[in-house]
Amino acid sequence: QVQLVESGGGLVQAGGSLRLSCKASRSPFSINVMGWYRQAPGKQRELVAVFTSGSTTNYADSGKGRVTICRDNAKNTVYLQKHSLKSEDAAGYYCKAKIAGYDKDYWGKGNQVTVSS
Repeated sequence: QVQLVESGGGLVQAGGSLRLSCKASRSPFSINVMGWYRQAPGKQRELVAVFTSGSTTNYADSGKGRVTICRDNAKNTVYLQKHSLKSEDAAGYYCKAKIAGYDKDYWGKGNQVTVSS
């Protein structure tokens, strides 16, 4: 099992930036997928950015150029930074992890991001 604790988000001005953190309860070396998804009201949850197979990153096309995912292995934490926020970036942002060798997805509780104009 792995527990994920997210922080960050909240109310952000359009054009501003946000930084989200996701801390895992176990070493990242035992986690082969960890990253961020978002879900807007009435829409399906979708990829923002993830680490796969250790250090490989995968970004959604919609965020390329505005999104950066990075990690601090010593803190078991993955960070998401997003710049030049738009109203359509408003959503619940969820951290996801998958333990190496297991098919189950673990999710954090999610952090709401609201973008004000």
